Amino acid sequence: MWIPRDVEKHLRRSVATRPVVVLTGARQTGKTSTLRRLFPRHGFVSLDLPTEAEQAEKEPDAFLRRHPAPVIIDEVQYAPGLFRHLKATVDAHRGRHGQYLLTGSQKFTLMKGVSESLAGRSDIIELETLSLSEIRGAFPKTGVETAVVRGGFPELYANTRIDFVTYYNSYLATYLERDVRSLANVGSLRDFERFLRACALRSANLLNKADLARDVGIAPSTANQWLSMLEASGQAVLLEPWFSNRTKSIIKSPKLYLADTGLLCALLNIRSERDLRQSPSVGAVWETFVFAQLRQRERRAGRAASLFFWRDRTREVDFVAEAGGRVELFEAKWTELPAAGDAVNLSFVRDVLGKPRTAGGAIVCRAPNSFSLSNGFRALSIADFV
Repeated sequence: MWIPRDVEKHLRRSVATRPVVVLTGARQTGKTSTLRRLFPRHGFVSLDLPTEAEQAEKEPDAFLRRHPAPVIIDEVQYAPGLFRHLKATVDAHRGRHGQYLLTGSQKFTLMKGVSESLAGRSDIIELETLSLSEIRGAFPKTGVETAVVRGGFPELYANTRIDFVTYYNSYLATYLERDVRSLANVGSLRDFERFLRACALRSANLLNKADLARDVGIAPSTANQWLSMLEASGQAVLLEPWFSNRTKSIIKSPKLYLADTGLLCALLNIRSERDLRQSPSVGAVWETFVFAQLRQRERRAGRAASLFFWRDRTREVDFVAEAGGRVELFEAKWTELPAAGDAVNLSFVRDVLGKPRTAGGAIVCRAPNSFSLSNGFRALSIADFV
């Protein structure tokens, strides 16, 4: 079963107007399937095949003759030497749009090649796991808690018979063996897996690299390198704090989030909705889920780098969405019935920033229906939020 993706319109527009389109994102988010479905007349080659990757790297001209444009090149980061030759080929036919559609699941390697050779010639689009709106577009009766625990990897919804616990165990093994080994020289995959689980325990919390390194038993420089690896492979996201000239004593550390709650729950040994409700980490898991929905909402609106959090020494607002010089404030609460007291931090930050600069605010919760709170904010059901 095909699940329509919100990014499809953006992809069609980019392919119609740009010579190169780069689709990036974590493994198994549906990059290849989406491109092949939308552009069936394009050729296809995957550099997951060692022989293809070797020729693309060592004999790029011969490779491009074997696979002429228009073509989809999958996992292009395995042949970084190909980018310079793509540039020459694209420049020779600059007026042709949609010549090369590239996918990659390792952003740092991919972006280096794109920035050095394809700058000004390509659109870069990121594909994340399914949002709740995409899931419910295909399966309207999917419960929120089910979506949180099951996560958003498309294969788990295209084939609902798949056991998602087994799926995530296999995903972790594949990720550790393929992406981690290729991205950096990790001496012990067991140490890296412990590091990944330690990051899961810290999802939706301020990032303290020194504490993280100490708890895992690695050097701070190693923790910094491994965090970059998680970001590069689309497994983790760092959310930066929002600053204003009218605020003081602002926290400068980012917050750490795992990108998908299905993988997060697997790492936390949350295997069912009942486990989720009983878990001491339920609040952090919910905040991680809301953050994923908010990222996709902002991406659909074409707003890049518009999300932050606000925190001083005593108070925090989970999310600040900035657009047009004004901000929206959001708190993520697991409760089904938030009260005005739950919005005290929203009120505080609204007063600090000033009402003219605050476009609105809400508590994103599990309430079946949205409703207004007495202090001018709303209790916003996740269904209305997405």
